[in-house]
Amino acid sequence: QKLLISRWVAIGPRILILDEPTRGVDVGAKSEIYRMMQEMARQGVAILMISSELPEVVGMSDRVYVMHEGTIVGELEGSHIS
Repeated sequence: QKLLISRWVAIGPRILILDEPTRGVDVGAKSEIYRMMQEMARQGVAILMISSELPEVVGMSDRVYVMHEGTIVGELEGSHIS
C-alpha cells in the first residue's frame, strides 16, 4: 500500500482516491500511510478515502459523507465528526 501511494504521490495528483488504504497492513505501516496522506493534504491534494474503520475516518477526515446502499445519507464536517 505504501509503495502504491508513494508512486501516486510522485505523479503529483490534485485528487487521490484511496479505497481502504490501510486494510491488512500492520500498525507501523498504517502510521506511515497516515503521515503520507496528511502531507499530501497539506500540499493541497484532495483525498477521497473510502474506509469502514471508524477510528480511521474520525482521525483523518475534515469532512465525512456517509453512504448506505449507494446513496449519501449524511454529511459531517469538522468537530461534528466523532
